Amino acid sequence: MTERSPSDAARLTSRALLDIKAVNFRPDDPYTFTSGRVSPVYIDCRKIISFPKQRSLIIDLAVELMRRDIASLDAVAGGETAGIPYAAWLADRLDLPMLYVRKQPKGFGRMAQIEGDLGASWRVALVEDLATDGGSKINFINALRTAGATVSDVIVIFHYGIFPQSVATLAAQGVRLHALATWRDVIREARAGGDFSEAVLAEIDRFLDDPDGWAARRAAR
Repeated sequence: MTERSPSDAARLTSRALLDIKAVNFRPDDPYTFTSGRVSPVYIDCRKIISFPKQRSLIIDLAVELMRRDIASLDAVAGGETAGIPYAAWLADRLDLPMLYVRKQPKGFGRMAQIEGDLGASWRVALVEDLATDGGSKINFINALRTAGATVSDVIVIFHYGIFPQSVATLAAQGVRLHALATWRDVIREARAGGDFSEAVLAEIDRFLDDPDGWAARRAAR
């Protein structure tokens, strides 16, 4: 099969997310991120695991991304919990060892934070379902590095793409963020496919153009 371009991968990923109704819109009761930020839109990447056709396509596209953009790897690690299934599927397709990283060490037994067999100085890619501001990835990266791994790449299915610190936070740690699609890609595909009304899309555009301003205006109501 011919490798898809990044723009084709973004469009196909966006269409898959829209088709399985993983794109949610709730302006009057916004979603709250772990960071405390609020958003009228939310991507539920966890739904992908229940849709074999879309799941297979997205893993194909992620494999193409990794082969194109990442020089070499010794293992793939999934972050607890959303990244674990994606890491398993990618490791299987790439014929690589798979690991998973806990948010904190297990409170008994070996007190392990990393599960699996991590070799000395292995080059490991961290896999997660999505990235907002990038902060949650640092804990996983630090755990892998403390255990002796070299981590230079994080792969996600979806990147919000509207918070500059998401890339800067990881870049400051010497890590590149790779994503199949962003909000701009999803909204472009939603417009082309008529998945939402123009009024809904216009409100999403206002948020994407100025997420902090959107939140401040809503709080001032």
